[in-house]
Amino acid sequence: MTEVTYYTQDGLDKLKEELQYLKTTGRQMISKAIAEARDKGDLSENAEYDAAKEAQGLHEAKIAKMETTLSTARLIDESKLDTSKVLALSIVKIKNVKNGATMSYQLVAESEADLKTGKISVKSPIAKGLLGKSVGDTTEIEVPAGKMEFEILEISR
Repeated sequence: MTEVTYYTQDGLDKLKEELQYLKTTGRQMISKAIAEARDKGDLSENAEYDAAKEAQGLHEAKIAKMETTLSTARLIDESKLDTSKVLALSIVKIKNVKNGATMSYQLVAESEADLKTGKISVKSPIAKGLLGKSVGDTTEIEVPAGKMEFEILEISR
């Protein structure tokens, strides 16, 4: 049984768009590469042909994985989410208790995660430590650098 993943409308649209690209343009490009390699002669000693066939296999595996992800994807209606606790798609403002630094993160699906824009995966150590907490709660989270203590300052959508 595969795991359900939750997406924003924007994230789900991007996933569908990428899958469509891989199925159309991506497949055409690989098919063309295989045809060009096949035209170069003996297939038993043709490294380009082997590489193109391997690329095709990897491409098809990526398509299959994305189709599985899409089949288990669930759209979250952000307007109906409770803002009293940290949930998927919450925007959480936290403070590092040790040094006083504040940061804001949105908890999103793994494929939507982008630290530059403040989006972290709900499967990341920090997000796991924040899930279910309320404003004012302090939580100790095990991160690769050791244990860090955070205070939740604000939860929004």
